[in-house]
Amino acid sequence: MKNVKYLECINCGAQYKPEKGRYTCDKCGPALGILDVIYDYDYIKSKVSKESFANNKDYSMWRYEPFMAVEENGPKGKLRVGWSPLYKADVLAKEIGLDTLYVKDDGINPTSSLKDRASAIAVAKALEEKAEVICCSSTGNAASSIAGNAASVGIKTVIFVPGRAPQGKVAQLKIFGANVMSVQGSYEETFKLSAEAIDKFGWYNRNAAINPYCVEGKKTVSIETCEQMNWEVPDWIVFSVGDGCTIAGAYKGYLDLYNAGFIDKLPRVAGIQAEGCAPLAHAWAEKRAWKPEEENTIADSIAVGVPRNAVKAIRAVEASNGVWETVTDDEILDAMRFMGKHAGVFGEPAGAAGMAGLRKLVASGVIKKNETVVCAVTGNGLKDVVNAIKAAGEPIKVEPTSEGLEKALTQIGY
Repeated sequence: MKNVKYLECINCGAQYKPEKGRYTCDKCGPALGILDVIYDYDYIKSKVSKESFANNKDYSMWRYEPFMAVEENGPKGKLRVGWSPLYKADVLAKEIGLDTLYVKDDGINPTSSLKDRASAIAVAKALEEKAEVICCSSTGNAASSIAGNAASVGIKTVIFVPGRAPQGKVAQLKIFGANVMSVQGSYEETFKLSAEAIDKFGWYNRNAAINPYCVEGKKTVSIETCEQMNWEVPDWIVFSVGDGCTIAGAYKGYLDLYNAGFIDKLPRVAGIQAEGCAPLAHAWAEKRAWKPEEENTIADSIAVGVPRNAVKAIRAVEASNGVWETVTDDEILDAMRFMGKHAGVFGEPAGAAGMAGLRKLVASGVIKKNETVVCAVTGNGLKDVVNAIKAAGEPIKVEPTSEGLEKALTQIGY
């Protein structure tokens, strides 16, 4: 990979070659030794420019291949991931109290979540390494995304999910032919079992907080957003946070553009966690080190009591002079209705958590009316129809008569 200099431990600074099977630092171990991909920005600048992007007809995340740690023109999955819509949500902005708001709807990816970006690069790396099996643990979205992307190239998957994973996501897994292990325990227990299996059988490890390349896939959401905004940088980006990998990637996307000379400033980062499982946000508010928490929230995709990419997530917020915020499950449900009604975007609970947090940050004055904001919707609402109905309510039941119709219409003011 000519665009990659080396992998660097975020804990001790040790450097490694990007070789097969290299995920974490030998000195610090899997828990602390998370690796960063360090790029040769001069090489990247020699390969792409704003003008070359303008002429690029590949409307997928692979238009940003020079910014990713994959073999040049190497093997890829078959699903079209990326280039999701960026909506200038004027009605939503007015309702919230902002002048300018953009909504990045990543729920339209092939398996209906932002996690497809990480899985696409994981599949590319697995193909490079000629892996026969890919394994991961997930609360749902990462699982279904790797199962779908791997199925597109015929790679087998073994997926570990906690027993509380929504049926919609489990159904996706089974449809994609995954071997699904439903662990009757917490996400942390699920993660440990997947790690044990990976070590035993030597499967390709797609666990995003362990595999440094997954962040490189997730960062394309920011590079893409920046290009869609004609290389203008928002004042704020807002993301929901579970294990920390997505927000780390979102910030790194802008950082890479800055280092490559595409932009001249960086956005501030707002990380949103569910109040029932907010180890990073609670630590920030209380000015202490984070500690594990229970997983008590309907937002299953961010219900991670032991975030494996905490250091990168914290770094993204601190380096950008950003903030953390928490939202209750009721606020998440309200945000699902609010965003659907005023923007026509349907997010699952974790996908709408960012919007719930944005509303609080604007109401409290942390984010100002004249500041430009990009809020990411990380997963589609059809992933979790049970909570969608809880948010929106049941339909009006109508008797099949004229009298029944009149009675029903009266209920909605007609």
